[in-house]
This record gives sequence, C-alpha cells and structure tokens, in this order.
Amino acid sequence: MKTGIWIDKHNAHIIFPNKKNEIDIKTINSEVEDFNICGGSGTKFKGGPQDVVHDSKYLMREKQQLKNYFNKITSHLEKSKVIVIFGPAEAGKKLQKILLEKQQNLGYQIKGPIKADSMTLNQMKQWVINYFKK
Repeated sequence: MKTGIWIDKHNAHIIFPNKKNEIDIKTINSEVEDFNICGGSGTKFKGGPQDVVHDSKYLMREKQQLKNYFNKITSHLEKSKVIVIFGPAEAGKKLQKILLEKQQNLGYQIKGPIKADSMTLNQMKQWVINYFKK
C-alpha cells in the first residue's frame, strides 16, 4: 500500500490512495504544547531577584509529546509498503528518523521528507496522487 504523510508539529494527515484514486485520510492531532518561555524580573528594581526558567524541563516534555505523536502515526502504517513524507516543518525529519528505526520490523520504503507549503486536504490528496503517478 502506498501512503503519504503530510506533517507539521500540530497535526498529521495520513493519506492512503487506492488504485481507483480514491483516498482515505486519517488525521492525527499532536497534542504538543507550544511552549512560550519568557523570563522576567521578580521586581522592578535593577539587580532584583530573577525568575528562573527551566528550559530543559519544557524541552523534555515536548520531546515526550513528540514521541507519543509519532507513535500514534506509526500505528497506522502496518499495511504501508511505500511512504512519502511531506510538509512545511522539521517534524518530517524527526518522523523519518523514527520510521527508519522501525523500518526493519515493518519493511516499508521511505521517501522524503519533501518540503511543501501548508495545503488544504484536497491539495494534499492531489499531491499524493500526483507523487505516486511518477
């Protein structure tokens, strides 16, 4: 089965075209929080106590949330033989790394990640159809 995955940090659309160019789509929401790390002063006076921001705590939580997100995606790929990853962000590279680790068990071939702008669902469907026609 051929599969296209449009992915960014917030959601992924797994696109399954069939021989009749009919499309099944599964949407996975990431649940990855947008962390807004901003430090400040505990007082208006120069040299007063400072708020300490623990970046590593936020990064570890984000890493765990991304891991859960990618596991949800890979759980839908058991029947896939060829997978193309595309999308506007760095999430595709991270997903590719996870898929390469699992590839030995599932035996699929990975193409991408290919940079692509934000798209509507219809544009994503057409992109995947056109990609696999090549």
